[in-house]
Amino acid sequence: MIQKPRTIGELKASEYKVLSVKEEMRKNLIKKMRRGETVFPNIIGYEDTVIPQIETAILAGHDMIFIGERGQAKTRLIRALINLLDEEVPIIKGSEVNDNPYAPISKKCRDLVRELGDKVEIEWIRREDRYGEKLATPDVSIADLIGEVDPIKVAEGRYLSDELTIHFGLIPRSNRGIFAINELPDLVEKVQVGLFNIMEEKDIQIKGYKIRLPLDICIVATANPEDYTNRGRIITPLKDRFQAQIRTHYPLNRETEIKIMEQEAHIMPREGYTVKVPHFIKQIIAELTFQARGSHEINQRSGVSVRTTIANYESIIAAAEKRGIRLGEREVAPRITDFPAIIPSTIGKIELEYLGEEVSEASIVEKLLKRVIKLVFDSYFPSLNIFSEFLESFEHGYVEVSDTMPSEEYLAGVREIKGLKKCIDVLQIEQTPAQIASAVEFILEGLHLSNKLNKEKVKGKIIYK
Repeated sequence: MIQKPRTIGELKASEYKVLSVKEEMRKNLIKKMRRGETVFPNIIGYEDTVIPQIETAILAGHDMIFIGERGQAKTRLIRALINLLDEEVPIIKGSEVNDNPYAPISKKCRDLVRELGDKVEIEWIRREDRYGEKLATPDVSIADLIGEVDPIKVAEGRYLSDELTIHFGLIPRSNRGIFAINELPDLVEKVQVGLFNIMEEKDIQIKGYKIRLPLDICIVATANPEDYTNRGRIITPLKDRFQAQIRTHYPLNRETEIKIMEQEAHIMPREGYTVKVPHFIKQIIAELTFQARGSHEINQRSGVSVRTTIANYESIIAAAEKRGIRLGEREVAPRITDFPAIIPSTIGKIELEYLGEEVSEASIVEKLLKRVIKLVFDSYFPSLNIFSEFLESFEHGYVEVSDTMPSEEYLAGVREIKGLKKCIDVLQIEQTPAQIASAVEFILEGLHLSNKLNKEKVKGKIIYK
């Protein structure tokens, strides 16, 4: 194992070259691009839009601000930038601001190098320790971000004019790394003003005491576009200091939304049974979010997050699991009768336009859900001619379904009702009782929404006739 340098002298002897943070990020990005590696793994849907803009900004050495509604992976993108830093870099041992061994910026480390020269000890810090993040709130102060005079150090006998009396804030402590400010417009304007010199002139002022602090830092921020007029705003001179403004967006199509949903959903471990979700159920869940994003009844300024899709997916699976546990089934699959379970996970993530006291979030979601089921049904069955034989069987009978009905009971209906099997085959599901039950309910509800079947609710059961 190669021993890492432990002093400035050993570091010089190793011919180690210290790069600036932005040069380092640029170098590692170029390496990944040349090797054909995925620069931002687990970020889906931005391959042709957002990520190329980020790559351009990094190659140009720019500070970035991400503008987008909630739930558009802005924070995840920022945290992924850590992977463009070197695994480890050297700093002067004990430095508060990650001083470069070749060019320290703090008075403490400058004095140390002046006194001991190449004998000064160094330590190596990991890339994870070079990232700082702060959620902007109205109570965040200049002291939090930049620094404050430490009264204890003054009490120990130091003069106020002595730089050593300063307790550095989060940004100086992120020197030689990345610092992120989430929800930037929520910072009060006087704090935003305090960031001017940090980003441009590289000096700071604390309690009227000005020091030159040439920070080596990449600053990134996030903002919701609505924040410019609602909770706060980014003052123009600060916005001007971010050389790259990158607009994020929601998934552009249903299949991308489904990929994100499948990747991000937290599915609890289970024993004794399996859960399989038919693709048409996933499409309904994803399309519900898409329709909500275009509904005039829902406030679009606040956005409808991908977290809505993820939470609904988790809820529909939980509803199916509940049935499987109670009935002792080895495989369970969500059905149309399980969809009331997603109402609680949806209404907390949407804000209605004012439509009067008689309109509730639940009623809006139920109305959207009917529209979505019809849309997905039509995508599988653009013509209803395939159902002619199946519909004839309803002239002398009816079909009963329920969220508590065992899957095996649906199989009996498939065997008895003419024409139903070929309709189910269109959905390309696995031929298991659970998935067949899910398909039967989807077909029945689709035909009801197409005005081919009547639907009644009787004692907790649904009757189609």
